[in-house]
Amino acid sequence: MSTHSSDARVARLTAVSKTREEMEATERTMLAPFAEKSGDSRGRKYSEPSHFYRTEFQRDRARIIHSRAFRRLEYKTQVFLNGTGDHLRTRLTHSIEVASISRTIARALRLNEDLAEAIALAHDLGHAPFGHSGEEMLAECMRDHGGFDHNRQSVRVVELLETPYPNFSGLNLTFEVREGLRKHRRPYDFPGGEKYDSPSLEAQVADLADEITYYSHDLDDALDFQILSAAQLGENEVWRKSERAVRSRYSDAREPEMHKLIIRNIIDNEVRDLITTSAKSIAESTVQSPDDVRRQPARLIRYSDDLAEANRALRKFLYQNVYYHPRVSEVNRRACEMLRRVFEAYLVDPDRLGDGATRRIEKEGLHRTVCDYVAGMTDRYLMEEYERIAQL
Repeated sequence: MSTHSSDARVARLTAVSKTREEMEATERTMLAPFAEKSGDSRGRKYSEPSHFYRTEFQRDRARIIHSRAFRRLEYKTQVFLNGTGDHLRTRLTHSIEVASISRTIARALRLNEDLAEAIALAHDLGHAPFGHSGEEMLAECMRDHGGFDHNRQSVRVVELLETPYPNFSGLNLTFEVREGLRKHRRPYDFPGGEKYDSPSLEAQVADLADEITYYSHDLDDALDFQILSAAQLGENEVWRKSERAVRSRYSDAREPEMHKLIIRNIIDNEVRDLITTSAKSIAESTVQSPDDVRRQPARLIRYSDDLAEANRALRKFLYQNVYYHPRVSEVNRRACEMLRRVFEAYLVDPDRLGDGATRRIEKEGLHRTVCDYVAGMTDRYLMEEYERIAQL
């Protein structure tokens, strides 16, 4: 091949490919001024060279997806114990659904979709086995030793417990993704020490996308699991409103198609309301940069007042009729007793944790090390470990 033809081939490839710098330039042109730009990231704890074809937030997304903690979400309970139904959601499918809704909202508001998606994919990495019941049991086990919260644990996972790199612990994610995982922690802190009340709009989007996802899909799973009746659902305003809309459009629909259509309508209504209300609150705030957003006294991504009130009622409905239903709570109670027994066995014999975890005991303390190990377990592995311990 001649030098001329080789140069021409390189030129053609360059013309159809897109470099990181070009992607960053596109963000500055296409995204809103208050959106996070990957080229303006506050960076990583440990300095790394930039990638030629991926922005910083795209790299974060890939690191999360390729992490062991992310893969383990496939075998962690969302609401119904993992393995009790082929179509019921797990922590993994829930996280993917949150990411999908996050991208939709971020795109409509001209925010950074890659950042919102990365936060959404990582938001449950710290969840314990056996869902919220498992979290409550771990919190009880850690009551006198710093407690347990799955949001804080997600940060521990990405900053300490994942170890794919030889020179540092953690995934070394950008400040902006790690900020988005520190839910409900106020005030926030800039790396330089300045404190602020609100995270990025992308973090706020991922937070409420999580709510929309579990409101709708926990209803969906509860119907599939046959623990909700039509009469019960008729008591809830969110359900009634979507049911009326669906029946007026699909008068011949029957179950289970009918409830699937209603769930889809609920999601559409929630997302539409959130986008419309948030766009108005952003415009009224006159924010012109991501740091303007952070200095706002209240979050700008929000529902309308009417929907916020309806969602509070829906949340209460879910707790009363789904999460505390005997078919859910009794199974989770037995599973959590297994978790407690395994936790206590590790305290007595920490050598069972293996070399990687035991090396952290001196610095992190025995209880925290055991907590990290148990929180990282899948439902299946914890039950297997319980059986091994019970036979001793």
